[in-house]
This record gives sequence, C-alpha cells and structure tokens, in this order.
Amino acid sequence: MTPDPYRSGLSAGWRVIDAAELPGTLEAEYDVVIVGSGAGGGMAAKLLTEAGLHVAIIEEGQLATSIDFDMNEANAYSQLYQQAAAQKTRDMGITILQGRTVGGSTTVNWTSSFRTPAETLTYWRDRLDMREFSPIELKPWFEQVESYLDIRPWQADPNANNVVLERGCKKLGLSVGRVKRNVRGCWNLGYCGMGCPTNAKRSMLTTTIPAALAAGATLYTRLRAQRFIERKGKVEVLRAVAMHGTDGRIPKPGHTVLFRAKHFIVAAGAIGSPALLLRSQFPDPYSQLGKRTFLHPVCLSAAVMPNKVEAWQGAPQTVYSDHFLHRDEIDGPIGYKLEVPPVHPLLASVTLQGHGERHAELMQQYPHLHVMIALMRDGFHPDSKGGHVILNADGSAVLDYVMTDTLWDGVRRAWLSMAEIQFAAGAKSVLPIHEAAEPYPSWQAAQQAIADLPLAILQAKLVSAHVMGGCAMSAREEQGVVNSYGRHWQVDNLSVIDGSIFPTSVGTNPQLSVYALAVRNTTRLARELTGKTVSLIPDSP
Repeated sequence: MTPDPYRSGLSAGWRVIDAAELPGTLEAEYDVVIVGSGAGGGMAAKLLTEAGLHVAIIEEGQLATSIDFDMNEANAYSQLYQQAAAQKTRDMGITILQGRTVGGSTTVNWTSSFRTPAETLTYWRDRLDMREFSPIELKPWFEQVESYLDIRPWQADPNANNVVLERGCKKLGLSVGRVKRNVRGCWNLGYCGMGCPTNAKRSMLTTTIPAALAAGATLYTRLRAQRFIERKGKVEVLRAVAMHGTDGRIPKPGHTVLFRAKHFIVAAGAIGSPALLLRSQFPDPYSQLGKRTFLHPVCLSAAVMPNKVEAWQGAPQTVYSDHFLHRDEIDGPIGYKLEVPPVHPLLASVTLQGHGERHAELMQQYPHLHVMIALMRDGFHPDSKGGHVILNADGSAVLDYVMTDTLWDGVRRAWLSMAEIQFAAGAKSVLPIHEAAEPYPSWQAAQQAIADLPLAILQAKLVSAHVMGGCAMSAREEQGVVNSYGRHWQVDNLSVIDGSIFPTSVGTNPQLSVYALAVRNTTRLARELTGKTVSLIPDSP
C-alpha cells in the first residue's frame, strides 16, 4: 500500500485551507488562481507551481484521502460526487456522474486511459480547422502523461465481467482490446469509483496536487467559485463562497474569499466551467458559451450468466471493443464504444428497472449479473449538436441535453450489439435496461423485442460519466470560447483548462485527452508568464 501523501505533507506545513472554518471574509492575492482540482486543474497546478509561480487551487468539494475511502457506496456517492451521484440532465433523462472532491473525477473514475482517437483529431483538423491537432503532434504530450501517471496495459487477467465482453466479441469475430490504466501497485479490489483506499490509482489526488503543495501552492477546499468581476477585458477579482454542512453543499453567507491574480484558470469541468463564466456574465458576442456540451450518452444491457460473475470485484474496466465506433463515416450514424462497468449493489439496484417482486427477482441474480455499456460518440453528426449549460434562478447549473433521433438510433443498435455479444458469451438471458423490457431467453427473442422498445427518456435508462464541451476551443473567435491553447478569446488573463474546451466528444474515455491537452496548454502558459519551460518529465518538451 502506497502511503497517504497528505499525512506527512500536512505535518510538514502544506498550505491547505478548509474554507468552512474561515471566520469571515478573506482577501488573497496570487500569481495564478485555479478553479478546480481535477484532470485539468491538477496538471496546471503542478506545472505552474514548479515554474515558480505563487498558485492557489480552489476546490468546491472536501479533501478526502485513502483513510476516508471505506469502499461503502452510500458514503462515497454522498461525499465524493456532484449532487451525491444523483445529478441529471434538465429533463431528468440522463444521470450524470461527476466527482466533487479534491482530484475531481480522477479520484473516483475507473482508471481507463485512452489517447484521443485519430478519427476525432482528424475531424477537428479537417472540419473545424484546428490544424495543430494530429496524433503525431500530440504524441509527446501523451507520452509525458503516460510516463508520469504509470499508464500502461493492465497485466492481470480480466475479471469475469470483462471476460464476458472479450469472449463474446471473439466468438462473433468482432475487434476487441485491453484497456490501459493509470495505476501503480493496484490491489485489484474493484472499488475504484469510491476512491482508492490503497493509493494505487494515479489520480490528481495522489500525484499533481501533492506535488503542487510540496512546491508551495495553496489548496482551498469547500470553497465555491461564485463569479468573476471582469473589466475592460481582464479579470480583476474572483469571488468565492465557503461551503458547510455535513456534506459541504450549503453556502455559508458572509464567509467569502476575494482572489486577485495575474492569471486565472477555470478547470471546473464541462458543466461547472461554463456555469462560472455564465454567472460572471462574461463577454459572449457569438453566443457560444455553454453550447455544444457532450455526454457520450450511455445505454446498458444486463445478462444473467450461468456461472457467477461477481462483477463488483476486480479491476473494473480492462476490456473494450471499438468495433462499432468508427465503422461508418465519422459524421454518419452514431458510433459507440463497448465497455463493462463494475456492478456494485447500490448502483445496480437504482439502475435496474422494475419495482417490488420484479426488481427483487433481478437482484437475486446479482452474483450472476453481467452488465455491458455502450458510449455514444456524440458531436459529429449534424443531428448531434450536444446540450446547453444553463443557469437556474439560484445560479446553479443544469445541462439541457436533447436525445435526437440520431442518438436514439445509436441506442437501439447498441442494445442489439450488446445482446448478441452477451448471448455469444453464453448468457442465459439478456435484459436491455429499459422500463418496458424483460429478460429475453434467446438472441432471436431479444432482437424482436429490442426492435419494438419505445425510445423515450425515463423509459430507456441512460447515464454518463463523460461531460465535454461548453467552452469549446476554436480556430476563429466566432466559432468558440477559447483558442486552441485554452486562452479566452475576449478576456486576456483567463484560460480554460479542462474537458470543456473539446469541440466535440472525444469518442472514448476522456481523462487522458484532458491530461495531455492540459499539459500542452499549461506548458505554453508557463512560458508566457515566466519565460521558463516546464515538463511533467525532465527532458520532455
């Protein structure tokens, strides 16, 4: 077990301020203030601090470390996720899982690490005129991140849940691969989504944030960035309010921090980042802010296998199939990536359909339950324009995301693909996760039933853990919110460094894409602010 870096670090004098304990209003000044401690904010904090800048990191969630990660779902969801893992789109049709803790979603994700697909980069270059994006030009940035975070293929055998996907694909002649993971010394527990209790996950919680703190950064926790005060194209002040309560979700009136800085970085995620700029009434002359926010909408298929699967244990995602992801033209019918999720009892019970005896019968099959997911590649087809981040009356944000006919067509095709694979792997019955579906005993029965399932929100269960866009980068000012290095088009001293800058979805688990672009963009920013060249790995670009 890797030691918890915060135990020794806090004893050594790391500057970590719990805003809920502040006596009142505080004013603070730094070289750089970063809003968010996830994949983008964490990378930016390490690089800029090591460039010699005085850096503050603002995190709305709490600081929870391995000693707090008890592998209890009820505790983890309430403490570590946005809206206690119950965040939904405006129409309540899609559940959105995002982290809300130091390290952001990197603390609670399942460690799957993929480079941005070449097809996605080609689309950005050829269709959106983002000429500097290609696999060759991004290769050194991916390599830096992969080395620093120990991203490599998982060496242990896949758990039984992943084996079902692999076995079914091979039997049908479908392409299948093994997932790379950002872990070191993993115990193969399977509880990655509840925070790693052994510190094996190479998240921002255990890597860049400790590195930044050791180099002199200050971390503020339970502090919500409320709004910027901008004047004449520059941010003058960031106003943030302390959070308190048992779950740290209640604003504490009169307990605020006013930040001044030479430069500000927004890294609050693809809902939080546009929301902060919307609350700040930032210049948006071309009405791009909050638009084109993507989700990789996910549909699910469950199967009862003849042998025990016990999908709650073992590395959660180690096998994938991109067979259906890029089969057609990239702006043709929606492609989808196939993976499997861990199946823990609380999450399974709220996702499986039915009530009463029907639901109880499904849960009694729990040890034999296999679940497969399909991630829709949204943002490329003309009928897939993403969602729109909007503000509620209290300033909180919600994503208005419409499932179009093109997306629904992908969902139906994905149910069929998943059912066929599960039957090929030996399933006794297959159950598309839809309120009108039942367990089907054969591939033929499933085909006919899936063809007739009504495609409607709240009938089909849809989820997402990948939120992208809303502050899109663009080649020209009128097409987006920031340039290709994350610098805001209208506000000189503000950058956006997170997944909200993606102009489409990436078509795969996005954490490595966020990391690589964050390192690329922060390296340039550090050079502009200090004249110094910084790197995650010595002797890298």
